[in-house]
Amino acid sequence: MPHLSRSLLLALTTAALTVAASALARRHEAAKPAPVSELVDAVAIPYEQFTLDNGLKVLVHTDRKAPIVGVATWYNVGSKDEPAGKTGFAHLFEHLMFNGSENAPGDFFEYLQEIGATDYNGTTNFDRTNYFETVPRGALERALFIESDRMGYLLGAITQKKLDNQRGVVQNEKRQGDNQPGGVVFYEIIKNIFPQGHPYDHTVIGSMADLDAATIDDVRNWFRSKYGPNNATLVLAGDISATEARPLVEKYFGKIARGPTNVPAAASIPQLEKPVRTVMQDQVAATNISRYWPAPGISDRALTALTVGADILGGLSSSRLDNALVRDEKIAVSVSAGNYTFQRVGILSVGATAKPGVEAALVEKRMNEIVDKFIAEGPTEDEVRRAATDSIASTIRGLEQVGGFGGKAVTLAHGQVLAGDPGFYENELEILATLTPAEVKAAMQQWLTRPSYTLTLEPGERSGEYAETALEPAADKADAADDTITVSVKRDPPAIAALAPLDFPDVAHISLSNGMKVHYAMRAAVPVTRIALSFNAGSASDPLVKRGLETLALTLFEQGTPSLTSREIAEAQERLGAQIMLGGGADRSNFELTALSPNLEPSLDLLADIVRNPAFAPAEIERVRIQQITSIEQQMRSPQSMASNTLAPLLYGEDNPYGAMGSGTVESVQSITRADLVNFQKEWIRPDNGEMFVVSDLSLDRLKSILEAKFGNWRAPKIAMGKKSFATRPIKPEQVRVIVVNRPNSPQSYIYGGILTPMRAQDADIVDLDNANNALGGNFLARLNMNLRETKGWSYGVRGTVRLTENAVAYTVAAPVQADRTGDSLKELIADIDDFLGNKGVTEAELKRAVIKETRELPGQFETSDAVLSAMQSNALYDRPDDYYETLANHYSKQTRESLDAAARRALAAGKFTWVIVGDVDKIKSQLDALDMPIEYRGYEASDTAVNNDASSGDSAVGND
Repeated sequence: MPHLSRSLLLALTTAALTVAASALARRHEAAKPAPVSELVDAVAIPYEQFTLDNGLKVLVHTDRKAPIVGVATWYNVGSKDEPAGKTGFAHLFEHLMFNGSENAPGDFFEYLQEIGATDYNGTTNFDRTNYFETVPRGALERALFIESDRMGYLLGAITQKKLDNQRGVVQNEKRQGDNQPGGVVFYEIIKNIFPQGHPYDHTVIGSMADLDAATIDDVRNWFRSKYGPNNATLVLAGDISATEARPLVEKYFGKIARGPTNVPAAASIPQLEKPVRTVMQDQVAATNISRYWPAPGISDRALTALTVGADILGGLSSSRLDNALVRDEKIAVSVSAGNYTFQRVGILSVGATAKPGVEAALVEKRMNEIVDKFIAEGPTEDEVRRAATDSIASTIRGLEQVGGFGGKAVTLAHGQVLAGDPGFYENELEILATLTPAEVKAAMQQWLTRPSYTLTLEPGERSGEYAETALEPAADKADAADDTITVSVKRDPPAIAALAPLDFPDVAHISLSNGMKVHYAMRAAVPVTRIALSFNAGSASDPLVKRGLETLALTLFEQGTPSLTSREIAEAQERLGAQIMLGGGADRSNFELTALSPNLEPSLDLLADIVRNPAFAPAEIERVRIQQITSIEQQMRSPQSMASNTLAPLLYGEDNPYGAMGSGTVESVQSITRADLVNFQKEWIRPDNGEMFVVSDLSLDRLKSILEAKFGNWRAPKIAMGKKSFATRPIKPEQVRVIVVNRPNSPQSYIYGGILTPMRAQDADIVDLDNANNALGGNFLARLNMNLRETKGWSYGVRGTVRLTENAVAYTVAAPVQADRTGDSLKELIADIDDFLGNKGVTEAELKRAVIKETRELPGQFETSDAVLSAMQSNALYDRPDDYYETLANHYSKQTRESLDAAARRALAAGKFTWVIVGDVDKIKSQLDALDMPIEYRGYEASDTAVNNDASSGDSAVGND
């Protein structure tokens, strides 16, 4: 599916004009945002380019900060290039190109793990297909071999068996998306915005019928016509120069034959003849009203103006819709706006989710009035500048990464493939730097005065497009299908050169005058400072009858202080290019600041005010309470959340701090008072219960005085600190237990199993358990995923996870599977786990692969300051030394099959997992009954059905909870 987010836009929108932060400037006259030149100078991606004789375009950006290279291969083909009857082919082929080539016949994830790749994946959207990985410098040549083999030597490896299997995987990817609340809305948007026959008239994932109809000749011809080197761009970003890169690229890509030129499908911007309305129902907690306008693609100068306009309307935290509908009038729980732009066209949208109990018609009326006023009057100068500053801050943060989904390689490739210019981001910089309110107004008047499409999504039984395949499951056919690989040209993979070990940044430790500890590491790749104030609280601090208190309190910290309203806090962040995030998880409550280093002092003023002086204004409490309750009700309609919230109390115990959802229940959140919130602050958010983590391009000497000035005089209250209680331990099941939660009309079943281990995160053999899990369920190549996805084709992906918390370690397995294979899938999962814990433990090949993967990935895992900050916090939480991650390579080198098996068998127990299945009981019950194991049904009436009863559990086998 296309990723409709602002991430790519933000990665290209790279300039800012800042103004003095109004509220903070009144209090801190000397601390003003840095001049625009300091920010703009930080945005640069110098590159060299060359083109091979076969047409392959190559871009090289040098960044020596770490011994890694981001490799991005972009093909100039997407779903808009698909003819009628072939929808989904581009995306299907993305999957097939991960299934092995003539000289690398195994799954490509195997080769990527072997070279220690990080941030690797592939994606398809309307306009392009890409593959990317970040690799250690010594493995670059092997990575180029792999990418070139699937570009030039793939046809002989495309077999009927692989096609049948990946067709099933893709169809389960579609089911997985469709199974979410609101999961079929996008089909309706596309259908109503784009007329039939328009290149953008179908979703990227395609239709079930077209996927079923795809033949081996279809996909081979698709490859021949679209994936030649002359339709591709290769970007290398990192520890490499163009001089070093060219002979390697020539060596591996130079002999690949040129193919037909793919001319991207031309597409006009559609215009609706009149306003169109659709009402849909689905499993949502509140009614959402959204409007959509066809808009121009990336080459239009109005792109930036429309993006900024959308941000001001509903994208920024201080947006007009947010201020009016959520903060002031309190008739909506959330709003949104965005400019989703593709190569030829775009879709501009605004939306609002009505507060429960408020008429949707009123919300829509007010939303439209605000939009109309904005179109008529345009934005203010301050709004434009705040939107611009917010964009450049996001850009600077993203450009710390060389590869991945949104780093430097992506920015260059995006410009080259879609705009014909790697420096396209510089054009956006120029436009944004000179953008005026008048230009934004003109763009909004040009495009938002045209007829729009309005979609209302209401709570109810699902309506809208959903077409399920009725054919025999692909995996059954694949068992007998041809899987013969033909090698056209024999190519030997190059050796992997010496790889640099992890050099984790040195960590320094100081204390402020109030005793608060500060842990500091330097990272100078970008002018950014990241600070986390971490308090020993988390959702585990919630009283049993006040669950959700920590979540509600953290949200309210950012909703006003005695000197700043929530709107002023939002505006201040935007003016400064700062980002403050509150959260943390079960064990810690974190206040995280990401600031442009030139703007650090005023950004810290804002953070300190938020942390130390929450107002907990009664009106804000009620507004945020309703938002949290609506979120809880929405979670209980999502299959993942339903499964997680059912399993947690069964694993940990209902009275255990880990035994409930962190956001609480509707009843518990309704019971929270202002006094509870104030007490939470006094008991938990205090300097003697917290510590500070800092990763910055600024020196510790420079930072120390700044941090002391903002937090050194903060004193703890006289009341006692809060205490958590983990005295209650759950009763461990003596046999397998299966709970089925009915969710009608689900095209997939979500299987979620788990077991509470006797281990602790601090145990030495936790690293052995992690690597044992690499064989069982921890990554793409693990047994659980390879069985249900790559062999059977019943799932889009299965994962087993070692879940670390400070006071418990659990192991869980998540497996969304097609509904008609629910029983078979559960049987396979149980068998795979039991075999692994029995006489089919870690193999020599699995041990070797896991050790190589974990060791070689280490340098790439800590490329960004955010990753370093997170690692420092984990080390503190689990009482590890500062150099913990540097010691792992030596630990891995000593692992054996026996040590991994011993850790797995100490942690897990065959036949004693608890399994929760969320799905349509009418579709899956007969499958489960045939398994001959205890089954408990919840939310389903089945009085005349014989079901196994688990007498030891004390629960009714059939219930209606």
